[in-house]
Amino acid sequence: MKRGDELEITLESFAFEGKSLARVEGMVLFVRGAMPGDRARVRLATVKKSYAEGTAVEILAPSPLRTAPRCRHFGVCGGCRWQDVSYEAQLEFKRQHVLDALERIGNFRGVAVAPTLGAVRPYYYRNKMEFSFGRKWLTREELELRSMEESRDAAQTDWALGLHIAGRFDRVLDLDECYLQSETSVAIVNAVRRFCRARSLDYYSTVTHRGYLRNLVIRESRTTGEVMVNLVTSAERPDLVAEFCGVLLAEVPAVTTICNNITDRKSQVALGDREIVCHGAGTITERIGRRTYGISANSFFQTNTDQAERLYDTARRMAALTPADVVYDCYSGIGTIALHVADAVARVIGIESVPAAVDDAVRNAAANGVGNCHFILGDLRETLLRSREHLEEWGRPTVMIIDPPRAGMHEDVIRRVLELAPERIVYVSCNPATQARDLRLLGPAYGIREVQPVDMFPHTYHIENVVALSR
Repeated sequence: MKRGDELEITLESFAFEGKSLARVEGMVLFVRGAMPGDRARVRLATVKKSYAEGTAVEILAPSPLRTAPRCRHFGVCGGCRWQDVSYEAQLEFKRQHVLDALERIGNFRGVAVAPTLGAVRPYYYRNKMEFSFGRKWLTREELELRSMEESRDAAQTDWALGLHIAGRFDRVLDLDECYLQSETSVAIVNAVRRFCRARSLDYYSTVTHRGYLRNLVIRESRTTGEVMVNLVTSAERPDLVAEFCGVLLAEVPAVTTICNNITDRKSQVALGDREIVCHGAGTITERIGRRTYGISANSFFQTNTDQAERLYDTARRMAALTPADVVYDCYSGIGTIALHVADAVARVIGIESVPAAVDDAVRNAAANGVGNCHFILGDLRETLLRSREHLEEWGRPTVMIIDPPRAGMHEDVIRRVLELAPERIVYVSCNPATQARDLRLLGPAYGIREVQPVDMFPHTYHIENVVALSR
């Protein structure tokens, strides 16, 4: 086999990052654009000694797992890769992904992985969406139209507001519908697009590092109905933003607060170095269980409110909490998990490295009348190493709830967790691969008691997973 060859194969199973897998002539073949059960014509893109990668160029016989995608942008947009896979199949593939990571990366055998907790609402489930301003992805029809109408303003036809094309960070799909957030969100995107185009506002280029418009971030509360619009720009233009607020509020009255985050960073992260609250409180309020949470523009909050409650209920149950427990909530964010478990334990110590998140956590504890949560600002690695000095003040943890970013835990953090030797650990992760790696390092001292995947992101290959460990 060599690059460029085309093969007819039947896909056997899902693999990492939503690819499908087949075996050909003793080699493993990873394929994009097909699913298990498909008979497909595949063009090879990469051929190594033990594996190859390719792309499906034609589905010859469709898998019984296929379903009709709902969105007309499906297949081009980078948002929903699995909208053509039945939801029941998605849940089983995600469970299998967790099991594969535990066996292949963690070297665990015989671990039972519970069926994935599916979403009540597989569509319109996100409470936050980040849209990009950028160079438009032109369809073949648009390219032909441009060649016929050379007098059209190229700056306008190149301009887009939407989501990045899958695998392309220099092209944006100009979305006018989306089933991830809400109809209000779609109305906001279309209103912002009209406003910016009418004033010929330019987008920020990652090549020239010039341009004004960077991102549009929309946050919605599932429980209170509050809506935040955050316009991320490269410069401060108060008169323009004031006009923007007036037009947007007139067109979409559901908007309750508007922020302008300003940054000159070269990265594409939708965060500002400075924030101006242009309308409303600058925060929205969300409720999970008995607690309410104030969320600011740059705070982390689980993007699926319904499933977040199920996730936190799962973590709380797995922790087997008692009134005498001292809980360390590592990577505590705005305090969601800490406050969710606080009424069942003696004390919770939350540790977080983002100042705005710690400020939100302190406010959230006060707003909910919770007095046994204490939040500490600091890098977890350094804070846990220094915790020897504070054990008398904080109390030695009997339970640690760990919810790290996708990269997982630093080895120094794992060593310190082993030194602190809590009786129970609950490890919440959005990346089963790094979770399995970290669990292997914890393995000599802790055994896996329970594994529960929770689907936070329907129609994508991402999965949140909760693992309970006992010393």
